[in-house]
Amino acid sequence: MSMKRYAIKDLLRWKESKRRKPLVLLGARQVGKTWLLEEFGKTFTDGYVKINFDKEPELHQFFKSTKDVKRIIQNLAFAVGRPITQNTLIIFDEIQECEEALNTLKYFCEDAPEYYVASAGSLLGLMFTKGFPVGKVDFLRLYPMTFEEFLDANGDHNLVE
Repeated sequence: MSMKRYAIKDLLRWKESKRRKPLVLLGARQVGKTWLLEEFGKTFTDGYVKINFDKEPELHQFFKSTKDVKRIIQNLAFAVGRPITQNTLIIFDEIQECEEALNTLKYFCEDAPEYYVASAGSLLGLMFTKGFPVGKVDFLRLYPMTFEEFLDANGDHNLVE
């Protein structure tokens, strides 16, 4: 069974938008936010890099020491061991675990809009963060898989119709 989420169309629209801002993907736990961003990342010429702030707390330092987006990207590229280009999707997973990274989305919007930055995290964690970059991010809400998506993933395309 291969999963197909209809929200990928929303992500593709975000990617093509002329006024794109860093994306915050909201949704309950275990609805597939990270999976969806990784699948979406496969559509990029240079793929994606994923920074998980829960599993890799040592990467928090890159956001605490500077707000210079170019330096942050250089540091992250070094940490993940591969270049990060303007054709790479940068995924910040569990972003609520690093308040400084969440605040840095503002600087990605203002100083480096050519980069594709998408983040996922717990809604409750994001709501209580004091450095939230209001007006500097785009939002997309992901819900649990619909019945049609389930049927489609199960190969029952005729039932979807």
